[in-house]
Amino acid sequence: MSKIDYQALRERYSPKPVPECHICGKEMTIQHMSASRITYGCTGEGNDGYFKFGRTFADEHYEKSRVTVVDVSDPDVLELLDELETKEEQRANWFQMAQKLGEDLDAAEKHMAGLEAKLANPVLLPKTNGYWNEQEKAYEEAITLARRQIRLAGFRCEGDE
Repeated sequence: MSKIDYQALRERYSPKPVPECHICGKEMTIQHMSASRITYGCTGEGNDGYFKFGRTFADEHYEKSRVTVVDVSDPDVLELLDELETKEEQRANWFQMAQKLGEDLDAAEKHMAGLEAKLANPVLLPKTNGYWNEQEKAYEEAITLARRQIRLAGFRCEGDE
C-alpha cells in the first residue's frame, strides 16, 4: 500500500475560506451556488448595509470582483481521516503496551529461572548424631526446626532426595 499524505487530503477536503474582494478588501458574499462551484461577489455595500451612494447592485465593482471557486470540501472525508488518525494512535499505544508486556515477561522468566536454580540446590545443614546434654539438645532442635522451615519455604534439604 502506498504512503498516503493525510495532510494533503485534509487540506483538499476542508472547506475553503470565503475570499476577500481583490478591489476593496472586504469579505465577499455568495452570489450563486451549484454543485461544487461557488460564485462570490462583492456587492459594494457600505458599513451600514446599504449600497454606497451612486452604486447599484450590478455595477462595475460587482462585475470585476466576481470569482468562482470550486469547493470539493467533504465533512465525511474529514471525519474518516479523524477516525483513522485515532485508530493509528490506538494501534501505536497497543504496540507499545505489547512491547512492554513482552519485556516484563522476559524479566519474569529470567527471575523465575534464577529462583528455580536456587530450588535445585538442596540446603546443607549440619548433621546431628544425638545429644548428650541440654546444649546439644537445643542445637539439634534448632536444626530440626530450620529443616522444617526450609521445607515449608519450598526448598530441599540435603538428604531429602
